[in-house]
Amino acid sequence: MTWTPAEVEQLFALPFVDLLFAAQQVHREHHDARAVQLSTLLSIKTGACPEDCAYCPQSIRYDTGLEREALLPLATVRERAGAAKAAGATRFCMGAAYRSPKQKDLERIVAMVREVRALGLETCATLGMLTPAQALQLKAAGLDYYNHNLDTSAEFYGEVITTRVYQDRLDTLAAVRDAGIHVCCGGIIGMGEAVRDRAALLATLASLPAPPESVPINQLVPVPGTPLADAPALDPFDFVRTIAVARIVLPRATLRLSAGRETMSDELQALCFLAGAGSIFYGERLLTTGNPDVERDRALLGRLGLTSAGTLPRDAAA
Repeated sequence: MTWTPAEVEQLFALPFVDLLFAAQQVHREHHDARAVQLSTLLSIKTGACPEDCAYCPQSIRYDTGLEREALLPLATVRERAGAAKAAGATRFCMGAAYRSPKQKDLERIVAMVREVRALGLETCATLGMLTPAQALQLKAAGLDYYNHNLDTSAEFYGEVITTRVYQDRLDTLAAVRDAGIHVCCGGIIGMGEAVRDRAALLATLASLPAPPESVPINQLVPVPGTPLADAPALDPFDFVRTIAVARIVLPRATLRLSAGRETMSDELQALCFLAGAGSIFYGERLLTTGNPDVERDRALLGRLGLTSAGTLPRDAAA
């Protein structure tokens, strides 16, 4: 089904309980509502990014106190992936602060993908913009997912980023999809965008030639030194609404409760699971921001009667 931004905006306007009920029905139709997939994210190259994304502490343009780190050694990545698997993660995501990776760095990352795959983990990478040839290299190495978020609507995009255009992101998604890699693509909520921008983002994702299999829904983490450091706090119910609408518009995608979870109460996270979130990042850190620790996550999932599981929608696995 295709969705227009206006149709998606109408979903946002539904009474909260009606929206959650509709989202939960869709979620149960396509997914195991009691299963949550666990991923761990490692920053394999930190800081010194030339882009000007207003939310990002890794931009070289902002003074955020972030220490730069060169591309990690292969042995370190292998060790961290092994620890993630031992802690219960089923997917290991590798993030690097690039506008686009240089070929010599990509060759080292290809080796990392192979090593992580050899451990029996699903692999994901987020490395900035890719050419079709680079996407094919990653596919040949066995990369399962590539993350490249649209962040927001095409109309609001210029308020957040000026060093690349929206079409650049769409072109990378096309290269990834054409290479046969699963697409992981979502956005960030709370950057000052209007509801119509959230609706337009979700309509764009749903109207891609193949909707993304994985959709991270991030809540802005305001970082001192970035232009969005003083962004007004997001109403928690608006965040839950975004997940619920994404569940309806993208019924088969795995919705990933991503950045911002460190400041979320257990009750808010429970509402997110009820709205259709079926995956979390698991571990103490994301790329550069905090994340609830493993024991807190285990305790929360246990209290809610949720279990960890793989990522295929139930009807796809049948």
